[in-house]
Amino acid sequence: MNELNAAILAARKAGEILFEGWNQVGGEIYYKTEVDLVTEYDKKAETIIAEILQQQFPDYGFLAEEGTFINDNKEVYWIVDPLDGTTNFSRHYPWFAVSIALFKNHEIVLGVVYNPINNELFIGERGVGASLNGRKISVSQISSINKAVLASGFYYDTYQRSNRNETKWRSAIHTAVGVRCDGSAALDLCSVACGRFDGYWEEGLDAWDVAAGAIIVQEAGGVVSNYRGAQEFLFQKEIVAATPLIHEELLNKILIAE
Repeated sequence: MNELNAAILAARKAGEILFEGWNQVGGEIYYKTEVDLVTEYDKKAETIIAEILQQQFPDYGFLAEEGTFINDNKEVYWIVDPLDGTTNFSRHYPWFAVSIALFKNHEIVLGVVYNPINNELFIGERGVGASLNGRKISVSQISSINKAVLASGFYYDTYQRSNRNETKWRSAIHTAVGVRCDGSAALDLCSVACGRFDGYWEEGLDAWDVAAGAIIVQEAGGVVSNYRGAQEFLFQKEIVAATPLIHEELLNKILIAE
């Protein structure tokens, strides 16, 4: 089994677990911090992903949100969020996903994002392209930010922070057609990749939140960077993704305008 097929299998198996949890009444909810929650299904999904990927590629490292650690391989490793959108999941809001990426040769080489509720499987593979359920996707052709629909989000502990993304939101609301906040970085990035959104920014994110979605955007023809426009975004705690026609405008008018 090759790497992509292993990632797809792991994402679908984890998705089955999340779908089962979605149909259950209740379920245990824990808090990693005062406001950052995790469910038993995050942990179950992460376990099955780790088992599948470790079985197929025992020498690869594994970096995952819920703490599973396998092999300290800094050259080749999986970057996994077993449930991106945990708050949505816990409130029965159908916008969450499994996110799996592979980091190799100093870059992300493939990404898989799976929403089990909508049965949408997004794939991006370096140099191959991006797809949704087997159909090629590409970013929109919107050429001006004043015609764009954007997306963003907030820190879990927003109320405790002085910089809460409020100024950027205010600027976006007065500039773009609309702004959305859906609670899943992976799916927001995939929405940019398939043209549902034209641009997305957020800060306070970890590598597992953005790795898979980022390569899907890139392979769909989009631009992904940090707030300064540099390509180093994976461990920068900030990301902006957009059609190449509005990426610079998004940076200049919203992200560095304050």
